[in-house]
Parts: sequence; structure tokens; C-alpha cells
Amino acid sequence: MIRTAKPSVVIAGAGGFIGTALASELRADYPIIGLGRGDRPDGFPPDAEWRRCDLFSLFECERAVAGAGSAFYLVHSMLPSARLTQGTFQDFDLICADNFARAAARAGVGHIIYLGGMIPDQADLSRHILSRREVELTLGAHGVPLTTLRAGIVIGLRGSSYGMFRTVLERAPVIPCPRWSASLIQPVALSDAIRLLRHCLENPETENRSHDIGSNDIMTYRELLERSARLLGRRRLFFNLPFQLIGFSKAFLALISGYPRQLVSPLVESLKHSLFSSDLSLQIKAGLMPFTLEQAVRASLQEERSSGRFRSIHALETRRKRLIPRSGRKTVRSVQRIQLPPGRSARWLALRFTIWLPRFFRSLLRADVDGDGGLVIRSRPLRISLLELRFDSQRSAASVRQLFYITGGLLARRTDCATRRPRLEFREVLGGSAVLVAIHDYRPTLPWPVYNLTQALAHLWVMRSFARAVSAGAARFPK
Repeated sequence: MIRTAKPSVVIAGAGGFIGTALASELRADYPIIGLGRGDRPDGFPPDAEWRRCDLFSLFECERAVAGAGSAFYLVHSMLPSARLTQGTFQDFDLICADNFARAAARAGVGHIIYLGGMIPDQADLSRHILSRREVELTLGAHGVPLTTLRAGIVIGLRGSSYGMFRTVLERAPVIPCPRWSASLIQPVALSDAIRLLRHCLENPETENRSHDIGSNDIMTYRELLERSARLLGRRRLFFNLPFQLIGFSKAFLALISGYPRQLVSPLVESLKHSLFSSDLSLQIKAGLMPFTLEQAVRASLQEERSSGRFRSIHALETRRKRLIPRSGRKTVRSVQRIQLPPGRSARWLALRFTIWLPRFFRSLLRADVDGDGGLVIRSRPLRISLLELRFDSQRSAASVRQLFYITGGLLARRTDCATRRPRLEFREVLGGSAVLVAIHDYRPTLPWPVYNLTQALAHLWVMRSFARAVSAGAARFPK
């Protein structure tokens, strides 16, 4: 296929159902670069470029976005990325978005387009919605113009939220409707979301703004289920319950859908919010008449008829969501957020950590700092080297990020992968209000059951103790 002179377009999260559909939409007019942690997925256009990229690695992000003119960010981090993960999906999302934004700025990418979630103007927002807002702020924090599309629920055959509801309609003849089912939702068809993403790519006036998108239908979640059931030809009995029952709903939907609890739990927590907008000005300017819910569901059914039975498609999606990427099956990822005192930096926090750690472990371990800023942790009785961390001054040139490579010691396996070396980093986020202290791609030498009960718990204890020390003693710490 002969390509035009248009610049390349990167799609982060290209293996998802929206990313695959977007690549198919753009492939005839733009050189496409799809990014994903694994191999090229079956539905991704064969004539588009595919680059393996772990968004937790700033180095891999920099390589992956090289040469791109624009970028789409269609990523969430609610699914496990390692054999053992410590931390919240919000912090995993944050570090991936920060890597991508930093890499895009360094590569000269001209525009980032992000598909996030609607953010209601109210207090007590769910973790998922707060995370979407943090990602939005982070993607726009490094100088690259950002356009954000905010959607409620995208109606598509392989979508997580709609797929979760669809399996309930397929498998449960009687469907309880807790109080959250009276919350309002404004769905959007997959095809409409794709056309609006393309519109943002081709219209610079959308930059540096957030735009709500959706159909003209605003309905309760119960109405969404009832109308979808009629279109699917499923006769179901719905009955109201006078309680929110968020915990019950998590268990019920995880059991029925088969999705991992890490994915279901944040989605269910957001159901208590009404997610709708009266301002669909972007769609009006784009000349787009949005699909109704019925049209969106029928389009999903048409795709299903051409792809196979829903049961088989859903089983494949469930397996994919439960699968830990091959590169992460023997590794640990731990990300802990520490609030940063005013006027301090990630460099200050990393230096504070190397001073604090020997004092904290003075009765059991010894922690020595070498002349280059590296750290060696030894046992006191026999002076056995347990962990050796080499400070990388070249990748830590700015005070906002400090990087240590885990290079040896009795408790660390060596690895030959140049781009996914075990590492500890201190990274400023959210305008310097917090630091993420993260361990990536670490491979323990202890057997996994022993590691989970000893070293893993010890690491959390250390980091939480350090966070308390920072909070309590920041005024006394030297700058």
C-alpha cells in the first residue's frame, strides 16, 4: 500500500478493542504504529507497524514513540502486569501516563489524544474516576498539546464495561438491581468514539481541551440493561433492591462475567455516579449524528455475527484479561505513593532514603552508600550482600527522577534484558505534590511462596515506615 507523506500515528493500548478499531479506521490514510506489551494481536491490521512496549519503562516508551507526529493514549492498568504486584491501579496508571508523556515530549510528538472517562462535578469520586483525572493531568503536564475525550460507557462487542453487563444478560435469568442501577449513564457507540478520535487528530482546534462525548440517550443503568435485553432477545426478570450493595455487586459481576476482580472492582465502584453531559458541542461541530443505544447494540450484534458466538468471544477476552504478559510472569512490580513536602524533590527523597534506611535497619542489616550514590544492603552478622543498587546518574539528570538499577546481591536474580532491567526509581508526579517509589522487573531468588511471606511483606513495611518518617520529620530533613 502506498502511503502519503502524513506523519506516523502512535496508538498506545492498540491491542484493546478501541485501539484495534481505531487502527483499522486510520490505516488507509496514516502510517500506524501500534504499541502493546505482547505480540501483535489477531485483529490488528497486518499492514500497520507493531512495536512491543512496556509503558512502565521510560526507555522503551522513548524508543516506541520515536518518529511519530501524533499519539493516541487508550490505556488503563487495572490488570496485573507481573506475577506479584504491590500498589494501586491508580499509581500504575499514573506511572505509565507519565512515562508516555515524557517520552512524547522528548520525541517531539505534536499532539496526544486521550480517551478517558466522564468526571462528575461532585465529591467522593470513585478510585477509577479519580485515576482517569490524574492520567489526564499527567498526559498534559510535559508540554505536548493534549485533547481529552471523556466517555461514559462505550458500547462495543469486546468492551470491558458493556461486556460485563452483556454476560449478566446472557447468564442470569433474574437480575437484582441495587440502588446504583438508578444512576444515569450516557452510552456512546464504538463507531462514534472512533470517528471523534479521528476528528481530534485532524482538527487542531480541539487541542488543550476536554470534550464529553455520548449519544443523545441518557438512561439509568437498569434501563440500559432492560433495553439491551430486548434487543438481544433475552427475557429477564429485574427487581429493585433498596441498598447500594457495592460489595455484593463486585462479587456478583466478577462471578458472572469471569473477569478478574482487579478489573471489576474499580468499574463497579464508579456505578454509584451518574455519568452524563448536556454539552456535546464537539459532536455538533464534527457534524456527527450519534448512534442511539439501539443502533449501537445492533452494530455490536452485527460484528458478533461476523466473528462468532458471543460465548466464544467472551471466553477469549476473559482469558486475555487474566493472562499476565510473558515478560512479567517471573517478576515483581511494586509502586508506592509518598506525599512530597513543599519545596522538596525526588532527588531529595532518594537521598533521604539512603540516609534513613541504614538507621531503620541498624539492628539487622547494614546499608552502605558508595561514592557514586549506589546502595548495598548487607546482613550484619555475616556481611553477606543481599541487594546491590547502582545509581544511574545519566538517567537521573533531572531532580524529578532518580534511578537505581538492581545489579546483584543474594536476593536478586540477574537478567540480560537491556530494556527491562530490575530497577528502583523515585519519580515526581502531579506537579511535584507526590513521588512514586517503584520497583520494576525485579526477579527474586527466594521461592515464590517464601518471597510472598517474607521479603515482599518486608518491602511494604519498609516503604510505609519511610512514608511515615517523611510525613513526620520533613521539617527537620536537610534540603
